[in-house]
Amino acid sequence: MKNINAFAAALLSVALGGCATRDTREAKHEVTPLYSAASSTFRQATGSLLGSGYVSGNTIVTLVNGRQIFPAMLSAIRAARQTIDFETYIYWDGEIAKSVADALAERARAGVKVNAILDAQGTGKMGSENLEKMKAAGVQVVKYHPMAWWDPRRYNNRSHRKLLIIDGKIGFVGGVGIADEWLGDGESPDHWRDNHYKVTGPVVAQLQAAFMDNWLKTEGTVLHGPEYFPQLAATGSDTAEAFKSSPRQGNMDIHLMYLLAIASAKRSLLIENAYFLPDDLMRKELIEAAKRGAKVEIIVPGKHIDQKIVRAASHKHYPELLKAGVRIYEYQPAMVHVKLMIVDGAFVSVGSGNLDLRSLRLNDEANLNVLSQSFAAEQARLFVQDKQRCREITLDSAGHLGLGNPLQQAASVVSPEL
Repeated sequence: MKNINAFAAALLSVALGGCATRDTREAKHEVTPLYSAASSTFRQATGSLLGSGYVSGNTIVTLVNGRQIFPAMLSAIRAARQTIDFETYIYWDGEIAKSVADALAERARAGVKVNAILDAQGTGKMGSENLEKMKAAGVQVVKYHPMAWWDPRRYNNRSHRKLLIIDGKIGFVGGVGIADEWLGDGESPDHWRDNHYKVTGPVVAQLQAAFMDNWLKTEGTVLHGPEYFPQLAATGSDTAEAFKSSPRQGNMDIHLMYLLAIASAKRSLLIENAYFLPDDLMRKELIEAAKRGAKVEIIVPGKHIDQKIVRAASHKHYPELLKAGVRIYEYQPAMVHVKLMIVDGAFVSVGSGNLDLRSLRLNDEANLNVLSQSFAAEQARLFVQDKQRCREITLDSAGHLGLGNPLQQAASVVSPEL
């Protein structure tokens, strides 16, 4: 076992060291619970620490599963008049891949400036037809971090962001990739359960800036002007902040955001996440939240999960969380790919970030944080609906799940996730 532990530690070190910088801005100690997520102090602190700052006057529409998500995205693309900026990790050949490629190509031929960042690893199953169709129509396509022998660190630093911005005025953010697995209504193993969000209002400029971050890294061209950053009037009552995380730049903001959010939980902390492998510090924060009286509930995938090794590694930590009072539920009908955190019925974070080492330390991510009791209530209703389709894990049943060994944990860091 000692040799396995040593090998696992070495593999983990290589995986993480390949992407992190020496001066990475990262919390190494527990965050002191000073205030609730419902307080103005939380807004000031998180808005300042995470960089962008909260802006009011937004409307955020929740799109549930592919049946709602893809029609909304395709409709927005087809209505674009000036610019489309699109970034995704997964783009696999199939029905929805063709529909998206056709829509982007048609707009490019119509004179719309279409820019697409496609992760080189996540688009390995894209096929050449859709890619060539887009390029031939004038879509400016760049691949994020294609494998290069002179820089193997690129293998682990993926763009996991899922962003779509139309005319600088309408944004989409969430967890959905472009693949037929997301079609349907999340009702079966072939149709995944997920949420995505349509956004209007001033915060769209921050989503656009998140896209521009990787466009500059890959293409080196500055895209600006009113067609990308128009004046944005208020469209609703939601207060929100978009932020990005990029470990290769020493920016570990998604890790910091999750720690701050968990530490602020006074009454309730609801988490739904596809890949649940929190690090030691985050597990301590979850345990402390439960001990100080917050109701901590977590929904994760059950047997329907694309990364079996992640589930096995995750099981290792169930007993300590359950003993502290954390309640864990495994979703039964399908793969649940949702990335959702709700704190004290006041703060919500959605986007691409998983609760695993890849998202926290390796991948480029983009999330949307929302301060809105009505939006939080809507997300909590979806959480409860999903919980009703789960099996709760108990201390007794946790002993029969099979615990991930250290090699499995290390391998899960190297293994790509969605």
